[in-house]
Amino acid sequence: MPKRRKSGLNFGKQKKKINMTVVKEILTWAAEILLAVLTAYTLVYFVGLRTSVVGQSMAETLNGGDEILVNRFIYKVTNPRPNDIVVFLPNGNEKSHYYVKRVIATPGDVVLIENGTVYVNGDEFPEEIQAASIEDAGLAGEELVLGADEYFVLGDNRNNSEDSRYANIGNIKKEHIIGKAWFCVSPWSELGFL
Repeated sequence: MPKRRKSGLNFGKQKKKINMTVVKEILTWAAEILLAVLTAYTLVYFVGLRTSVVGQSMAETLNGGDEILVNRFIYKVTNPRPNDIVVFLPNGNEKSHYYVKRVIATPGDVVLIENGTVYVNGDEFPEEIQAASIEDAGLAGEELVLGADEYFVLGDNRNNSEDSRYANIGNIKKEHIIGKAWFCVSPWSELGFL
């Protein structure tokens, strides 16, 4: 026998029960996806900028066409040090390609190139590479005193490099340094840390 309603018509909506287990599962997935996207973005933005080396100014360390990764975060918390390989825009020119050079001197240092040798603060620069004797001292033929936020950079291929010795590049301001080159990703034969 069919059940009858005890009262008249009921137009009110019945409350639907929310399954809290499903809601927690959905929120957990959403949080994990958001965390993964945020982590990936942070890694790519700060340590994964990829750029190509232009020219042979960094040969033997890097050659033209090599692909490198640049750490953009490190110089927000520390300063470039001698022998760091930095990526910068000359004079902040955003229309220029990225330049890749080795830091030789830091703010307040005195640089002099004499008889093909680099001197920083009167001492011979401790090279981490096999560098040729410099044929053209350029601006560094006379003592250069670096300003409070200036860096003196040279290419590893000292006699085939457009670097701080020349007026069109000059000393590099920290604000124009994009970051530190830290890993070579291409070609495969050169894969590894710098």
